[in-house]
Amino acid sequence: MSHPTPLLVLDVVGLTPRLLDHMPRLKALARDGSHASLGTVLPAVTCAAQSTFLTGTLPAEHGIVGNGWYFRELGDILLWRQHNGLVAGDKLWDAARRIHPGYTVANICWWYAMGADTDITVTPRPIYYADGRKEPDCYTRPPALHDELTDALGTFPLFHFWGPGADIVSSQWITDATRYILRTRRPDLALCYLPHLDYDLQRFGPDDPRSHQAAADLDRTITPLLDDARAEGRTVVALSEYGITRAGRPVDINRALRRAGLLDVHTQDGMEYLDPMASRAFAVADHQIAHVYIRRAEDVDATREALHALPGLDQLLDDAGKKAHGLDHPRSGELVAIAEPDAWFTYYYWLDDQRAPDFAQLVDIHRKPGYDPAELFMDPHDPAVRLKAATAIARKKLGMRYRLAVVSLDPSPIRGSHGRLPASDDIDTGPLILCSTPRAVSGRVAATEVKALLLQLAGLH
Repeated sequence: MSHPTPLLVLDVVGLTPRLLDHMPRLKALARDGSHASLGTVLPAVTCAAQSTFLTGTLPAEHGIVGNGWYFRELGDILLWRQHNGLVAGDKLWDAARRIHPGYTVANICWWYAMGADTDITVTPRPIYYADGRKEPDCYTRPPALHDELTDALGTFPLFHFWGPGADIVSSQWITDATRYILRTRRPDLALCYLPHLDYDLQRFGPDDPRSHQAAADLDRTITPLLDDARAEGRTVVALSEYGITRAGRPVDINRALRRAGLLDVHTQDGMEYLDPMASRAFAVADHQIAHVYIRRAEDVDATREALHALPGLDQLLDDAGKKAHGLDHPRSGELVAIAEPDAWFTYYYWLDDQRAPDFAQLVDIHRKPGYDPAELFMDPHDPAVRLKAATAIARKKLGMRYRLAVVSLDPSPIRGSHGRLPASDDIDTGPLILCSTPRAVSGRVAATEVKALLLQLAGLH
C-alpha cells in the first residue's frame, strides 16, 4: 500500500469569509485550492466542535455537550477537562490506523489531548505548586519532547494563551512547535490549534479594526508554517469551529433562577458559592448557550416560567429540541438555553458584588461554574488595576504567594460571542473550511463530514 498523503490541519478559531479578506496568505490558499462554508454544531464552542470533527458524530453521541458541564456523579461543574476518555466514539486516528497500520498523528493543542492514542501530544498544562503558585508549562508525549520544545522555543506562554495578556505570542509558540514537530518527527497528520482570533473578536467585536489587525497578524505568523508544508508536499486544511458575531448584551441567567428561588448558594467568609447539589435549578453558562440542570422533574415548569421572559433569551430546548439538534445526551441539562444573536450568558449567581467569591476577579477557568469572557480584560473600572497586577507579579517572582485580582465583575465591555448556530443565509460570518487541494471541498461541508474528508485527503478511504 502506498504511503498516505501527509496532512496539516489548522484549527483557526473564529475564521470567517469576512476575516479572510484580511489574511492574504490563507486567502491565496483558498483561491489556489478550494474552500467551502462549514456547518458547525450546537453548541458552537471549541470542545464540542473539535470532538465532532474528529469523530464524525454529534454531541448526542460523542458526549461533549460544551466546554464543560455538570458532572452529576460528582455534584460539581467542571470546565476545560483534558482527558480524551471523555470523548466517546471512533476517533480519526483509529479509523486511519485500521486502513494503514502505523499511521502517525501529532496533536498540537487541540482539546482533549491527554490520554489520546496519538503519537505526539502538546497541550497547555500549568504547574500547580503546593504553595498555591501557578506557573506556565505544557504537557507532552513523548515526555522528552517537553524539554526539546522548551529549549528551542522557551516555556509555553500560558498567560498569553488566555486572560488579559492573551495575544499573538501563544499562537506564535504553537506555530513554531508545529514547525519543529513536522521537521523532527514528520507525522502523517498534524493537528494545530491557533487561538489568536478568539481574543480580540470577543473583546472588540468582529468588525473592529483591532480584530482585522489580529487576523492579519495571525496570517503573517503562520506563513512560514504554510511554506514548510508546501515544501514538504503536505496537504493543508484550515477550518474554524465557529464564527464570532457581534454581541454586547450579557444575560444573567443564574440570577434569574436565584430570584425565582430555584438556585441555592452557601456562604463562607462572607462569600457566596453556588450550591449545585442543593439547587432546584441552575445553569452552566457557555458563551451563547447554557445547560440548565433541574434536580426534580416537577421543577421543570417552574424553571421554564422563571426564564421565559428573560431579556436576551431566544430559545429553551426541551427533550424534543435537544434531540432535533443532536444534543440529547445525559450530560446535557434538562433544558438548554440559547441566547439571542446579540446576547450571551454570564455565569454570575450572586446578587451583590460584595458577596462575590474571590475567584470571580481572577483568571480562574477551573473554579468558575461557567465561562467568563471578562477574563480577557483588566478591570476597566479599577484605576489601580495595573499597580495591583505589577505588585502581584513582583511577589510571584520573589517566590511569595500572590493574588492577581484584575478581572472586572462588569461584563459590559464584551463585544463578541459565539455558541448558537449561525443563520443559514449568513455565510460571511459563519465558519469555513479551506484546502490546498483544488476541488477538494465546495458548497457546504457539515462538521460531521470533516473526519471522512480528512481520511479521503490522506488517501485512506
